[in-house]
Amino acid sequence: MGLFDRLRRSGGRRGSGATTSDRQYLADWTAARVGVEAFVEPETTVTPITVVLVAKDGEWTRRAVGGAKGARKLGEDLKIPVYDVRKVGYPQRMRDHDARQKIIRRREQGA
Repeated sequence: MGLFDRLRRSGGRRGSGATTSDRQYLADWTAARVGVEAFVEPETTVTPITVVLVAKDGEWTRRAVGGAKGARKLGEDLKIPVYDVRKVGYPQRMRDHDARQKIIRRREQGA
């Protein structure tokens, strides 16, 4: 078996379906936060299509959701807006949240 034979046989994709536990995690995460929006990320050579949920304060989480249709269905089920990250980009509040978390971690390490 050659190095790339396994990829060719599987179509070159990792598992792209959302598991029940992933969907439940995303539903619970959304219910516990305010102002959640979904951003669909494109498939790459190493990851399937994923969705990033971003809360109003910038906190975020990412999971595979079973493709673009799965992401749209998730948005409908959770009653949240769904955006294509290639068209609208990531929200600034997500980057701001990451920067705040980095500062907090540095302070905790230095204390």
